[in-house]
Amino acid sequence: MVLGCAFLMMSDAFSKWLSQTYPIGQIMSLRNVFVMIPILIVVWHRNSFGELRVISWRGQTMRAGFHVASAALFVTSITFLPLADVHAVAFVGPIFIAALSPFLLGESVGWRRWTAILIGFAGVLVMLRPTGAGIQWIGLVPVAAAFSAALRDVSTRWLSKTDTSISILFYSSIAVIIGGMTTIPWGWEPLTWTSTGLFVLNGMVNGTAHFLIIESYRHAQAPVVAPFKYSMLLWATLFGFLIWGHLPDRWIIFGALAVVASGLYILHREQRAAAAAAKTS
Repeated sequence: MVLGCAFLMMSDAFSKWLSQTYPIGQIMSLRNVFVMIPILIVVWHRNSFGELRVISWRGQTMRAGFHVASAALFVTSITFLPLADVHAVAFVGPIFIAALSPFLLGESVGWRRWTAILIGFAGVLVMLRPTGAGIQWIGLVPVAAAFSAALRDVSTRWLSKTDTSISILFYSSIAVIIGGMTTIPWGWEPLTWTSTGLFVLNGMVNGTAHFLIIESYRHAQAPVVAPFKYSMLLWATLFGFLIWGHLPDRWIIFGALAVVASGLYILHREQRAAAAAAKTS
């Protein structure tokens, strides 16, 4: 999980660098063209092309739509904001999932988790700079990205009951490629040898990151590996500082602490609820 998060942050750094020259749709599309390389390598190595078979087209379409929206919003976010700021705000995603789960998944959420959800949202407000001059409106873009990602992850819970992880990743990547290509009429920039190399590296690193994260959940229970996903904040700060000299300010630090703490507490309560359900069954 930690290595997957490091690779994912490296991919975000490539995307942010490319965004200085190339439009968002072009970055989305070309990055995911090369995401297909590690996916196909894994399928070929396992000789498991049958795993790409779609069982639920409705579920795949819904999940892919949310994935395209979150990808577009996220690339937009890292284009205009420091990496650490984007990921600090984006960690509201698990809190969105907890808030949506009673309505979309029929799961029970007690008052303790609702309190943690409210604390997490308060942390996001802190990061959005609630000063006399108003809030930092561009910060709402990663919030929207996190909300789209939460809907994507909720739909993944349903889809994973019928379709394999590799097929979900494969078809969602195709959807992002197509979604990015719809922006061609608004102008794509010509590629250089250097930028082509960066797109190739970006896609392969991104695909490897998602594969490592999926494998971490395959080989260990979610409550064991999920907290290590917060290492992404450390990687975001490191890459942001080394490449652009960005460091998170006090608003981001205090708000992120509230979001991370509430996210970890929600995970803890979910683990206890799952253990209690297992005992009763």
